[in-house]
Amino acid sequence: MDIQTIRQNTPGVTHVVHFNSAGASLVSQQVLDAQIDYLKNEARFGGYETAAKHKAQLEEFYLEAAKLINASPEEIAFTESATVAWQRAFFSIPFKKGDTILTTKAEYASNFISYLYLKKDKGINIKVIPSNSVGEIDLQKLEESIDESVKLISVTHIPTNGGLVNPAEKIGKLAKKHNILYLLDACQSIGQYPIDVNKIGCHFLSATGRKYLRGPRGTGFLYVNKNVLTSLNPFNLDLHSANWVKPDAYEARTDAKIFETWESGLAAKIGLTQALKEANSFGMDNIWQRVVQLSQYLRSELEKIEDVKVTDIGAVQSGIVTFTTSVKASQLKEALNAKGFNTVVSHKSSTLLDMEDRNLEEVVRASVHYYNTEQEVDDLTAALRQIF
Repeated sequence: MDIQTIRQNTPGVTHVVHFNSAGASLVSQQVLDAQIDYLKNEARFGGYETAAKHKAQLEEFYLEAAKLINASPEEIAFTESATVAWQRAFFSIPFKKGDTILTTKAEYASNFISYLYLKKDKGINIKVIPSNSVGEIDLQKLEESIDESVKLISVTHIPTNGGLVNPAEKIGKLAKKHNILYLLDACQSIGQYPIDVNKIGCHFLSATGRKYLRGPRGTGFLYVNKNVLTSLNPFNLDLHSANWVKPDAYEARTDAKIFETWESGLAAKIGLTQALKEANSFGMDNIWQRVVQLSQYLRSELEKIEDVKVTDIGAVQSGIVTFTTSVKASQLKEALNAKGFNTVVSHKSSTLLDMEDRNLEEVVRASVHYYNTEQEVDDLTAALRQIF
């Protein structure tokens, strides 16, 4: 990877030191241009007409997303966000009273709120699997918790608040062994970590564009294994996801586009397609290697500062680096921002069970990406020393 050229093609690096790719990455000039050019065409020629003209280009999205995760294009749906993707998958599953969902200690708030909603609405059970000594989901406890009531294993691959990479492939083997549906939230892993849905064995995978994929906000996608499509009940049917064939009948799509709706942000979709092309071109193994290198360097440099405590967990750790200091996290974030560094605060409410378990109220999150440099890491740690 030619980091210098990548940075030359990333306008944002000349304005800020961006350690918030787990929130929203800096897009490339090519991603920006793709969106602007499409919007200009819409303004000049009309929205429908521009979509028709760019039909082939818009269809490239499915090819590139499928390539990134080793799926088939017909298993991919474009969505407005990872949350929309996840919810459309989750609420399409025909749960009934007494069904059980198995999940993790580090589950994201939005997902857990949906579990609680179904518990109230349909009487499903939620079972949280304990973490092991390094913070991952305990695979032995997971298998011991499987009985005939278990309908779904739902896991956040890389949680928002602590570096952890859950063992997705090993979870998939257990799901396959016991013939259980498996939903993987890849919101933080897509774009930084190599994903192969066939190796993982998940039936659903939700992803966002704005984070490590370096795509536009308001974009995401959903993978649905074609073998489970007919057993699902998508709630979002319209004239795009189904065809009205008789006054009292419709025919639903037979591919993952059944989870789409007719209207969407096509300029953003074009931008996401460009971001996917770039990720595929760089190669996810190369990206992951670079992210791991930088995050390990950042952790090692933070640990040298007396007032800093790194709070990351996991045997395998991602580009998400979290820490606490004697200064309140929100105040430290603002102090760093004043010096030109973008970080974010991860609050307990985002991953309530994990943060409570580790007695954490909030942490500063500094997430690295391949366009960051070792010098930027040095500058960040130097700024922290100045603040203390």
